[in-house]
Amino acid sequence: MTFEELFSTIKSRKDSPADSSYTASLFQKGIAKISQKVGEEGTEVVVAALAQENARLVEEISDLAYHVLVLMAYKGIEIEDILAELESRKR
Repeated sequence: MTFEELFSTIKSRKDSPADSSYTASLFQKGIAKISQKVGEEGTEVVVAALAQENARLVEEISDLAYHVLVLMAYKGIEIEDILAELESRKR
């Protein structure tokens, strides 16, 4: 799966929520809950980096990436927006 495919799925859950969808439940709970999850996952990435095996770190980075994409979808930010910002930082 690519980030674009995952992001497309996330955006579809925002536009057409399914009752059993974790992603849709995050959108329903709003920006505070989504932001909280990003913070929690960021902390878990740090802990895994410092004290756990790489396999656990990969899991935590995946969780963080997913929740960041949910945040982006909620705020209407596209992957291209992030890529353009990163491109502008090249020296």
